Amino acid sequence: MKEISVTSSFTAYDSLNELPKDVQDLMTEAVEIRKKAYAPYSQFKVGAALLLDNGEIISGSNQENAAYPSGLCAERTAIFYAGSKYPEAKILKMAITAASDTNQTTAPIPPCGSCRQSIAEYEIKQDTPIEIYFMGEIGDIYKSASLKNLLPFMFDKKFL
Repeated sequence: MKEISVTSSFTAYDSLNELPKDVQDLMTEAVEIRKKAYAPYSQFKVGAALLLDNGEIISGSNQENAAYPSGLCAERTAIFYAGSKYPEAKILKMAITAASDTNQTTAPIPPCGSCRQSIAEYEIKQDTPIEIYFMGEIGDIYKSASLKNLLPFMFDKKFL
């Protein structure tokens, strides 16, 4: 038997003003699209914005459904649209923000497990890390240099 240790490393920013200008703009886009989320059941609104290597910014918000499994998270809404509209473009950066209608979210909110797996598919496909920035409504912003940092034991096509 042996023990395996896995560590993750993040950069923490105290405010939007500390972020590089392009990431500030990306996070601002994520905040704006978050306001358009359709979240009547959870009252938890999420916005995501992607910067592609062709200069395009793609955004998405969570879209809920009374049949809960039929909804879609903001991250997957954005990443699937980017993959559909710009299949050859690489995703350079992703900004994610979340806010609750019932209490203020002050902790950084990372992508859920399903979104991590979906982001992993694109990071592996493009063979380039995707920088991921995430925050709540206010407070710290965390940066992960790659999805592999958030999901170190990724499932991908090499297992099939």
